Amino acid sequence: MAKRKLASAVGYSHGDSAPVLLASGRGREAERIVAVAMEAGVAVVEDSALAALLDSSAKPGDLIPHWCWEATAKVLAFVMNAEKNKFIQR
Repeated sequence: MAKRKLASAVGYSHGDSAPVLLASGRGREAERIVAVAMEAGVAVVEDSALAALLDSSAKPGDLIPHWCWEATAKVLAFVMNAEKNKFIQR
């Protein structure tokens, strides 16, 4: 049986105490989260373990739980670096 797609959207603003779970979904909802991100030009990073952890431990609008900070920080750092490089290349 195929795994059901899972997606989470995370945001962070300077000064926040932690990143925030913006959206989380499974199946078609997950596909929509990814599609909206791509349409908006937001980097999409595949990390099924982190998506599953966020899905099971937070709901949209919640701060990311402390036990997810390290993995979330790595993804956010990757995205921020990709965005910075994209800007420099223009």
